[in-house]
Amino acid sequence: MKVLLPGLALLLGLSAAFPAQTGEVPTYALEIRTQGFHPASLRVPAGTRIRLRIRNPRTRPAEFESYALNREKILPPGATITVWIGPLEPGEYPIFDDFNPPARGLIIATRKALAGKTGGENHS
Repeated sequence: MKVLLPGLALLLGLSAAFPAQTGEVPTYALEIRTQGFHPASLRVPAGTRIRLRIRNPRTRPAEFESYALNREKILPPGATITVWIGPLEPGEYPIFDDFNPPARGLIIATRKALAGKTGGENHS
């Protein structure tokens, strides 16, 4: 019993420090293609943490990179990765594939992202 009480106290303390989140995290899909990102621009809600599912359908490696987002991830051929970003301030965040310089895109954080009307937003 003496061992259980400190463990229970620790568990209760941790649950108070990390409250349960309400609602699901918005998820958006991107593909890195030879000619660029698809969609080329992606609208996301400002002030919200989001999950990006990034797919590389090519037969060569790709790199999701953004100085503005402070992210750099390599994708092997055919791979799909998850990248967490945000919460973001309203604005535009350029993204690019360092292995294929013409492949560029833009993440646009807005106060109200219009679900289903921005070409590429999907909440899966």
